[in-house]
Amino acid sequence: MKKLLFIIYIGISISGFSQKNLEKMLKHQNRESIPYISVDSLKNLKENFILLDSREEREFKTSHLKDAIYVGFNFFNLDSVKQNLPNKDSKIIVYCALGVRSEAIAEKLKEAGYKNVFNLYGGIFEWKNNDYEVVNSNEKVTDSIHIFSKKWSKWLKKGIKVYE
Repeated sequence: MKKLLFIIYIGISISGFSQKNLEKMLKHQNRESIPYISVDSLKNLKENFILLDSREEREFKTSHLKDAIYVGFNFFNLDSVKQNLPNKDSKIIVYCALGVRSEAIAEKLKEAGYKNVFNLYGGIFEWKNNDYEVVNSNEKVTDSIHIFSKKWSKWLKKGIKVYE
């Protein structure tokens, strides 16, 4: 029994440590100019929202959040996005692998006059780490997540890591 309690304690400690490290990394990488929304809040969101995926196409094709619209990062085109988002009051949630690239895209949307823009805290990695479903390019549930780079792979704790 003591061994089981010890294992549970270690698991909780590591989980909390990992969360602190993610928080530290995001504080270092981001300006926090866009408010975050947690994966749990997004999962339980009842109101209408638009979900934008700001990763590269190969990442999106491997897996993405259901109903997400691919907008990319390197070739992000604000004009084409604006055509698909005529209401500047719409609730828009932008995500990427962890929440770094999505902040940059969300900032561009804010600068273009969108008022209700959020950044998904921890991105698709945190979504998958919480056992929420992702879908592939055929809209089928998958465990595969494109991890962007080996450096970032440490943040994905659950699922199948896809490098290319």
